Amino acid sequence: MIPFLDFKDLNAPYKKKLMNAISAVIDSGWYILGPHVSKFEKEFSEYCGVKHVIGTGNGLDALTLIFRAYKELGILKEGDEVLVPANTYIASILAITENRLKPVLVEPDILTYNIDPKLLEKNITKKTKAIMVVHLYGQVGYSDAMQKIADKHGLKIIEDCAQAHGAMYKGRKTGNLGDAAGFSFYPSKNLGGLGDGGAATTNDAKLADMIRALRNYGSHKKYYNQYQGVNSRLDELQAAVLSVKLQYLDKENKQRRAIAKTYLTKIKNPKLALPQPSDLSHVWHLFVLRTKNRDTFHQYLRDCGIDSVIHYPLPPHKQEAYKEWNKKIYPITEEIHATVNSLPLHPAMTKAHINKVIKACNSYVG
Repeated sequence: MIPFLDFKDLNAPYKKKLMNAISAVIDSGWYILGPHVSKFEKEFSEYCGVKHVIGTGNGLDALTLIFRAYKELGILKEGDEVLVPANTYIASILAITENRLKPVLVEPDILTYNIDPKLLEKNITKKTKAIMVVHLYGQVGYSDAMQKIADKHGLKIIEDCAQAHGAMYKGRKTGNLGDAAGFSFYPSKNLGGLGDGGAATTNDAKLADMIRALRNYGSHKKYYNQYQGVNSRLDELQAAVLSVKLQYLDKENKQRRAIAKTYLTKIKNPKLALPQPSDLSHVWHLFVLRTKNRDTFHQYLRDCGIDSVIHYPLPPHKQEAYKEWNKKIYPITEEIHATVNSLPLHPAMTKAHINKVIKACNSYVG
């Protein structure tokens, strides 16, 4: 079986450096908010081209703390509306509702899977205060048109960068496009740790300062708590691991692009709708195609010895967690969730694996 993702193989080339980094943390005796977190925050800040990086316990917390910080600063208040793509992973929406803000679901462009900028203005009301742009599957969802709309209506743009480490728009990296951004360093991400981790990025010093306090029990000074914060801190071990892997992120993204190009060039089956990248900055966290009778195709690949994954079988508005939305209809989103299937694509794939995937796809008759 060709695995969809093999963490052991992904990390094998860096094992010695990773072990050295972990040993350095153990030997330091400093395990929470120490020098390795500070070092990674600085390195990732330089990589993204952004002034402030605040490490968090995971990507969801990074997004949640951004909204919470805006509330503490008086920029957002309960009941304010946030435009968000209807087909995103549920974490994007959880960050909004956790802060008692109102998500307004906006349909995506079926070709890019990202929020359709042409639909933004018709969803803006007097209560709309922000747009959450999700760079889904590794393709940038931000655009000049989106920024123009945000500026016109006085809206914040918050990026969900969980799947787009290193992607760029006109020379600027994700995490440095909107007003603030949240990253996940879950092991499967393009920049993944050996456990959970996340970070918020921003050029806003006041926002960064607030997030730093909120992630650490609402405290800037130990035992003195200005806010009702949480405990969500990137730990020293994960920071040390991420510092090692950050050195290879651009190289691995280049490998992902090469595999994607091979798929796009050599998969010729008309029954499979291949992704259509809008530009070369796509970092291919996932290679997602669409096909009718998706479950049949998914099982066919398994029978061929290929593990594929459905990202995602059920859209947020059909989840029990948001049952108040269950009767709403978002036809483009529903079509996407009913037809998508992700092929294996990662830097540890061999040429034999890639060719086997291509052959299976081209042999599929439905």
